[in-house]
Amino acid sequence: MTPASIFRDPRVEDLIERGRRRSRLSLATRIDRVRSKAWHIAQCAVAAGVAWAIAHDLLGHAAPFFAPIVAVICLGMTYEQRLRRVAEVTVGVALGVAIADAFVGLAGTGAWQISVVVLAAMTVALLLDAGLLLVMQAAVQSIVVTVLVPAPGQAFMRWWDAVIGGAVALVFAAVVPSAPLRRPRHQAARVARRIAVLLRDAAVSAQDGDVDRAAEVLSRARETDELIRELQGAADEGMSVIASSPFRRSDGHSVRTMASVVEPLDRALRSTRVLVRRVSIAAYHHADIPPAFPEVWDDLADAVDILARAWSENRSAEFARPALQAVGDRCAALTPGEYHTTVLLAQTRMLVVDLLELSGLEHEDASTTFPPEA
Repeated sequence: MTPASIFRDPRVEDLIERGRRRSRLSLATRIDRVRSKAWHIAQCAVAAGVAWAIAHDLLGHAAPFFAPIVAVICLGMTYEQRLRRVAEVTVGVALGVAIADAFVGLAGTGAWQISVVVLAAMTVALLLDAGLLLVMQAAVQSIVVTVLVPAPGQAFMRWWDAVIGGAVALVFAAVVPSAPLRRPRHQAARVARRIAVLLRDAAVSAQDGDVDRAAEVLSRARETDELIRELQGAADEGMSVIASSPFRRSDGHSVRTMASVVEPLDRALRSTRVLVRRVSIAAYHHADIPPAFPEVWDDLADAVDILARAWSENRSAEFARPALQAVGDRCAALTPGEYHTTVLLAQTRMLVVDLLELSGLEHEDASTTFPPEA
């Protein structure tokens, strides 16, 4: 086989084409990642320049490299815990500089001196119950002071540069776009839509009795943990924005509301996974599932879509409550039969209760949809 004929082989051509598709997808993913972090990058870049200008041009510090460094570290690539980062970096710099400056004055500089000051700085930081960032900053600054022995009075100047960088970061942290405040709603809607898709797929699997399809739906259901982690991250980020930006306090109620749905939405997603697993087991055992069950799941999926739409449109989750209650009434009218049917009915009712709680009902009120004898 000649080299030219290798590339005409259908298997090789298919492999090359798949590589091209994956490369395009990978490039698109990387571009989307840059776009999603464009605001953070711009903030860090401008804040670094402003911090240097204030320390060097306005206050006359000779080489205030800590000012832009601290500004960038404090802003970071996430909105979460910016205030804490400012405090930890500032205190960490002060601690590291103080320990190293005192030790270098007594023992000079060198390899063993670096080891001692790092040991001392990290130990003291941990004894103060510091966070990871403060501990690392204390260690880093102690190394810098030990290696680059400052002129008299310059050790304090480095801490002052860090304060300037932290102050600049605080100002820039107050300027936040609305995107991180909308993200929790959009992420919650995404989770709800995934629940709806799983319910419809479970309904089709139950109607067809297709074991392979049911197993494939179950496999996709087990891959949903990342959705909740992303929702939790979005909620935490939104709460951090509210805490750090005085210009976004008016959005506090909306963000806190979405933060409060993370746990019940996680329960609803888990209940959906259990239901999908029970459908897969029933299909494997060729159990007879009454047609009313898939119909209820389809109706429940429609109601969950309404819930997702309410979140996407910045409306109250109560908007979906009538549809959820209607499905609950239908579900309450279903009667248990053989083992698989009884288990599926119980799990469906549990899921309806979880979803009614998401619409704003308390657990006791949601549970009354299904009387004990139902």
